Amino acid sequence: MSEQKQMPIVRPGGPGGHGGGPMARFHNKSEKLKNPRSTIKRLLMYLGDKKKILVLTFSLSLITTLVSVIGTRLNGYTIDNFIEKGDMAGLARICVILIIIYLVSVISTYIQNKLMVNIAQKTSSEIRRDLYRNMQRLPLNYFDTHPSGDLMSRLTNDVDNINMTLSQSVTQLFSGVINIVGMLAAMIFLSPLLTVIGLLTMPLMFILTRLIVNKTQPFFIKQQRELGNLNGYIEEIISGQKAVLLFSKEKHVKEEFSKINHRLTINSIFAQGLSGIMGPVNNFTNNLTYLIVAVCGGYFILSGMSITVGILFTFILYMRNFSRPINEILNLFNTVQSALAGAERVFEVIDEPKEEDSIVAKDISNINGEVLLKDVNFSYIEGKQVLKNVTLTAKKGQTIAIVGPTGSGKTTIVNLLTKFYDIDRGEILIDGESINNIKRRSLRKSVSMVLQDTYLFSEKVRENIRYGRLTATDEEVEEAAKLANAHMFITQLPEGYDTILSDNGSNLSHGQRQLLAIARAILSKSSILILDEATSAIDTRTEIAIQRAMLNLMKGKTTFVIAHRLSTIRNADEIIALKDGEVIERGTHDELIKRNGFYANLYNSQFRTGMEI
Repeated sequence: MSEQKQMPIVRPGGPGGHGGGPMARFHNKSEKLKNPRSTIKRLLMYLGDKKKILVLTFSLSLITTLVSVIGTRLNGYTIDNFIEKGDMAGLARICVILIIIYLVSVISTYIQNKLMVNIAQKTSSEIRRDLYRNMQRLPLNYFDTHPSGDLMSRLTNDVDNINMTLSQSVTQLFSGVINIVGMLAAMIFLSPLLTVIGLLTMPLMFILTRLIVNKTQPFFIKQQRELGNLNGYIEEIISGQKAVLLFSKEKHVKEEFSKINHRLTINSIFAQGLSGIMGPVNNFTNNLTYLIVAVCGGYFILSGMSITVGILFTFILYMRNFSRPINEILNLFNTVQSALAGAERVFEVIDEPKEEDSIVAKDISNINGEVLLKDVNFSYIEGKQVLKNVTLTAKKGQTIAIVGPTGSGKTTIVNLLTKFYDIDRGEILIDGESINNIKRRSLRKSVSMVLQDTYLFSEKVRENIRYGRLTATDEEVEEAAKLANAHMFITQLPEGYDTILSDNGSNLSHGQRQLLAIARAILSKSSILILDEATSAIDTRTEIAIQRAMLNLMKGKTTFVIAHRLSTIRNADEIIALKDGEVIERGTHDELIKRNGFYANLYNSQFRTGMEI
């Protein structure tokens, strides 16, 4: 996939490869939430179909607050009417009532938390589902320019942050707001004067909290971004571990990992550390409030005002129950900021432009395989053309070989044929129909590809081959394997066709993985076949056998072959020679050899001894 080197970020193996270019980790991004209101609104939309459960949770919060108000008032009532008067029987009765009230509060809180956890899990599941579905519809160039580890971080860490916030913080927010309102009403009813005194320090608390939030918010955003960078780097290095060991770069990757890990650590320390100041600041403010209320209340009692010890005791409990949810809500900014930063990252991917077919695009079922590229121009980066006025024609059943030096645009033609990218100018026709008028899904079903770097899933060998056509029978799978010359080595595996492959088939040789990819393409029974260096990793003896099998496979199919081993394309109906994105020669092998031009030089440079495979 040499042409991809002209793109801003390159992945090993070209489009769809693993990992991301190192520059992908150092984009300059804003350190502020872009639109927190919009993000919150979108999160609330996911809660829209759970209104009944939310109403029930809200009702349970009301019950919990109500019994808390009653229980707190009974504490003061007990002091004035039973403890001071020495009424032990009345004290016993009130204790039984308080136990019942507290049990109701515990049960109500438990059910409320359980319901909220259920809502949070379902909501995060829906967000994760939408994110994953949208990722499947993103164009290939998005994956070329974004580290896969960062995408994985959005799918896991960021969604988990949202889940944690919904399951814990929303419950606290619900009950907190109700508690604040309920306790404030009880405080005013009990003593308006003490209420005014108790609220004097509230503005100070809100001002200090606002200052802390403004300082910590950028660090929470950096923390989430650096976590994605770290995941991306880990995924990239694990995928390329062989290269790391081969070039003895262990020390280098350790240093690089340490740098990213250090940035994550520093931002996490600042985010968590600064937000951790909020608790002590609020505690100080609350204790100051309790002191002021206690001193003023004691003065009022000694002055003979209508405030008793029981009322003052009850008021201080109300004040504590009033300030506690305020502190909890203020401390929630820590979790909420992290969740909002994660939610923005999730919605960024969901909002990315998707692969969209034109309004007039239609499904096609029977493609003959006639392909025409007419004056096609294309560039990955605006102003840097990869293809320049490329024209080629392939009739049904013909084999078209594309040759040229690295970076000449060979693989780019394949990417355009499959609509992985859209052309800048020109036209591509299949059976006389512009590919812009054919739905991508329908087009790709009619094209099978064998790439230089194939991918195998951690599944049975049989299922990896069946990926080419999921409805294929076991017999058809085995027949395809025989045509690809893979049957013999498969039967020698521990479980034969039922052998489960490890990650990307790492328990097979490169050549064996390529054979399975060829079998997968054979099974798909497509009208158009693309072979991009399909035999590059296979030994000479196996290549000869595969070439024979390929002749049977290619019968009746329009085939495009990209090859550096020029001996493999001698029998092509037409050979297209590319250089710097332009067609400089075309013709059969014999015709091009006679011209003694660009192709002849390439061919002769491979066989200077005059010997061929």
